[in-house]
Amino acid sequence: MAQQVNDSDPTIGRLVHDASRDISSLVQKEIQLAKSELKVSVRAGGAGIGLFAAAAFVLVLAIIMLSVAFAYFINWNGDGLALQWAFLIVFFVYVLLTALLGWLGVRKVKQVKAPERAIEQGQKIPDALKGRA
Repeated sequence: MAQQVNDSDPTIGRLVHDASRDISSLVQKEIQLAKSELKVSVRAGGAGIGLFAAAAFVLVLAIIMLSVAFAYFINWNGDGLALQWAFLIVFFVYVLLTALLGWLGVRKVKQVKAPERAIEQGQKIPDALKGRA
C-alpha cells in the first residue's frame, strides 16, 4: 500500500538545501567564534611579548653591570691586573661563551629532520580518497 504524499512534506531537494544552509551557517558562526577568541588571545600574547622584551632588556643591562663588576673584581682596587687587562679578560670570556653556544646550536640544528612519516602518510591520502589503498 502506497502512502499518500502530503504537500506539506519536504522534498529531498528542500531537505538538502536546508541542511547545506544550516551547515554553512554553523561554519560561519564557528569562524566568528574563533576570531573573537583569537582577538583576546592576541591581545594577551602581545602584552606577554612586550613584558618578555622588557625583561630581556633589563637582563642585558644586568649582564653589562655584572661584566663591569667582574672586571673590577679582577682589578681588585689596583692590586690585581691592570683595569684594561681585566676588561679584556671579561671580553674574551664572553667570546668563548658565544663560540660554545654557537657550536652547540649548530649541532642541534643539524639534528632537525623532515617529518618523513607524516609526509609518507600525506602522499597516500589521494589514493585513499580514490578508493585505492
